[in-house]
Amino acid sequence: MEHLERCAWFLGGTLVRAAVRRYLPWALVASMLAGSLVKELSPLPESFLSNKRNVLNGYFVKVAWAWTFCLLLPFIALTNYHLTGKAGLVLRRLSTLLVGTAIWYVCTSLFSNIEHYTGSCYQSPALEGVREEHRSKQQCHREGGFWHGFDISGHSFLLTFCALMIVEEMAVLHEVKTDRSHCLHTAITALVVALGFLTFVWVWMFLCTAIYFHDLSQKVFGTLFGLLGWYGTYGFWYLKSFSPGLPPQSSSLILKQDSYKK
Repeated sequence: MEHLERCAWFLGGTLVRAAVRRYLPWALVASMLAGSLVKELSPLPESFLSNKRNVLNGYFVKVAWAWTFCLLLPFIALTNYHLTGKAGLVLRRLSTLLVGTAIWYVCTSLFSNIEHYTGSCYQSPALEGVREEHRSKQQCHREGGFWHGFDISGHSFLLTFCALMIVEEMAVLHEVKTDRSHCLHTAITALVVALGFLTFVWVWMFLCTAIYFHDLSQKVFGTLFGLLGWYGTYGFWYLKSFSPGLPPQSSSLILKQDSYKK
């Protein structure tokens, strides 16, 4: 338990800082551009991370929203109920996960449609010989073809959105004080460690995506959609009364408004 608390102290103490919430979006943009430059000007040799079938990509990134949803749900429920004692407020705050799910679904569907309507089926990865008879990506792949369209980076979008959402929700830890002997303390500590680990995985895999995959324009659009999803909710809508609201904390609305004005 002591080791778990030390991990929670380090991870939680790092991610709850106002400076992290303020500068993480800029850090993601900078790492996306820097990684893209490396990919274009001095590509790195193939490695474990450049393999799309690696463990982190297969079991974490491809289901990034599921991991984020499943860990944030108990975290928001426990911390918000501990601070307010109001089930209605907790349900209202949990609706942020429904909003996030809607953003994830709409954006990924949009990306898929864009790739479909801008793409064509080719006989080889070198984009030789268009197969006019195959009108969809699924049909093209089923017949052994290679589909090429404008493939907005879903990884760049989702990892940006998930990392920023976790950091926003963990701001509540400034207010959470629990008895070490209470089971609630153990549950919240474990969730802080899991969410902290997940955030670092998301940021690391975001950088790997920038270095190894997609064209620059595809990553720019993906990152932009992730930033818009985050700012449109936590930076704008959640500041309003008719919204799921921000995590409960002292003068949260004033502090939040000030942080986005700077």
